[in-house]
Amino acid sequence: MKKKIICTIGPNSENIKTLKHFKKCNVDLFRINLSHTKFDDLKRKVNFLKKNIGINKICIDTEGAQIRTGKIIKPMRLKTNQIVTLGFDKKANYLLYPHFKIFQLKIGTNVQIGFDDLVLKIIDKSNTIITCKVIQSGLIESNKGVHFETKVKLNTLTDKDINCINLAVKLGVKNFALSFANKPSDIQIIRKLITKKSKLISKIETKSALKNLQQIIKKSDAVLIDRGDLSRYIPVFKIPIQQLKILKLSKKLNTPTYIATNLLETMVTKSSPTRAESNDVFQSLLHGASGLVLAAETAIGKYPEECVNFLKKSISEYNKYLKSN
Repeated sequence: MKKKIICTIGPNSENIKTLKHFKKCNVDLFRINLSHTKFDDLKRKVNFLKKNIGINKICIDTEGAQIRTGKIIKPMRLKTNQIVTLGFDKKANYLLYPHFKIFQLKIGTNVQIGFDDLVLKIIDKSNTIITCKVIQSGLIESNKGVHFETKVKLNTLTDKDINCINLAVKLGVKNFALSFANKPSDIQIIRKLITKKSKLISKIETKSALKNLQQIIKKSDAVLIDRGDLSRYIPVFKIPIQQLKILKLSKKLNTPTYIATNLLETMVTKSSPTRAESNDVFQSLLHGASGLVLAAETAIGKYPEECVNFLKKSISEYNKYLKSN
């Protein structure tokens, strides 16, 4: 089976030169991440890919059931013991999105923001704002994931997701990815919005997804292991084991599985990957990954074309290895 390459389209790859290079390299799927795409920009993005480059293999990736920070004009480094407020009221230091019921949160709960080690603790709350104390310093930026160490009930799809999916269907998009697929019923919700011929990729990135893994895999056309968000729920040193378990089960159920997050993280800023990243790519293929996903590497990275070139070479070497063994 051909190993696929999925590229995320962002500011550093949404240009004719880079996209033509991707197409020449036979990139299998062009991902538009709704977490970083406004509804008003979606039609332009899809039409740009179709009309200017002749790309039809487009995948719309939902925001899903995740809380994020709102727009922050200038990234700030929050210091230990600093007091900040988060919420939906303009009086809050930093806004949250989408709206959810704050009463679900408990005082004393830790809050992790982004992947830059920033951790807060809730010390007070109202109906619209939580007051927090910084217990581990770090950077706070726009549109970063906010993870509460307690269960928060959220809708499977945001209102924006639903509007974007409806528009994408009208524009002829046939591939969709469901972020934070926690249970089989989540898949049924998005299935009702897309066409019967559409392909659905369910993203495995929570403890609930691991708990309901078999049913999620059975109801999906493919699954995607998002190792970044998954690491918020389980320790990083357990990620390789979970990845292997998911790959074994999906192979047994004959469902393609893609690997995402930090594959070529170094190449966001440098032109070559590390040896560890090269080994990660090879081991992921060896253990049964059906494809590899480039996210930040091709969306905001400095070397999107070089990233695709490296994966092409890696897959080629992997295929040679299989033939000689």
